[in-house]
Amino acid sequence: MSENQDLQKSFLETVKFDDKGLVPAIVQDFETGKVLMMAWMNRQSLEMTLEKKKACYWSRSRQKLWLKGESSGNMQNVHDILIDCDGDTLLLKVSQTGGACHMGYQSCFYRKTKDDLSMEICDTLMFNPEDVYGKQS
Repeated sequence: MSENQDLQKSFLETVKFDDKGLVPAIVQDFETGKVLMMAWMNRQSLEMTLEKKKACYWSRSRQKLWLKGESSGNMQNVHDILIDCDGDTLLLKVSQTGGACHMGYQSCFYRKTKDDLSMEICDTLMFNPEDVYGKQS
């Protein structure tokens, strides 16, 4: 299929969901380009995101739709959604309110390896998760 023919297809027709009906979504800060998180979307969450311009994902652990920030207040306003060349990965460019990570950090990628293969924190703690979600057992 030529590039021009591909552009004639609708966005939702282009997305290749996996055998579980999911597609990975990489989430990036609209202004800085910093990668904030990776989450899964199904068709319904993607349609909601497109309609509301607020990021909505599919929670594999809870088996339900997850409007980002629903319980924490850390919403993601969606500016752009890009699709990769294979149609099997999305990139959401968002304005993030508060931290993206449920651990309280700006990004879920808040740890990096050191030369000795230990890890160090490399991100900003935005909130205390216990204050937002309660004490986890």
